[in-house]
Amino acid sequence: MNRNIEQEAAEALLDVGISLPLFRFKLPLIKPWEVRVTMRRPFWGTQMRIARIYLREGISTRQLKTMNQDEEMKFFDEHLVAVSQILALTICRGYLAGIILAPLVAFLIRWRVPRDYILEAQRRFCLLRPSRDFTTIIAWAEGTNPFRPVASRRGKNGS
Repeated sequence: MNRNIEQEAAEALLDVGISLPLFRFKLPLIKPWEVRVTMRRPFWGTQMRIARIYLREGISTRQLKTMNQDEEMKFFDEHLVAVSQILALTICRGYLAGIILAPLVAFLIRWRVPRDYILEAQRRFCLLRPSRDFTTIIAWAEGTNPFRPVASRRGKNGS
């Protein structure tokens, strides 16, 4: 199996996520304190919301993958609100959290998170989003039955 697919499968199964810094507080004589949020693989309902945003903005995944740095900057300038909404939906994955908290988190992402972090988070999200590659893993898991007796143990039980 391809190493990238194995890594994506491990990340999906562990639901590791991507950490983004939202705030950084620095007070005199105290160590700086940072508030971070974690982007995780969205649920199917949230993925449908994200797909609606992509369709509304006219963004395709192929476009995102083939952009150079100048096109990426232009895309960032034109679609910042949509990108921040998408990132907020990966943070607020639930039904009510997506409705109530996602607009607030999107606003904080637009105004508090550095641009480089937003672009890299968008790239990473595009890599984690597809689930088509995991169909081979699902088929493999269905084919391996953990309740089937192991060939080396048949002699011990007399079966």
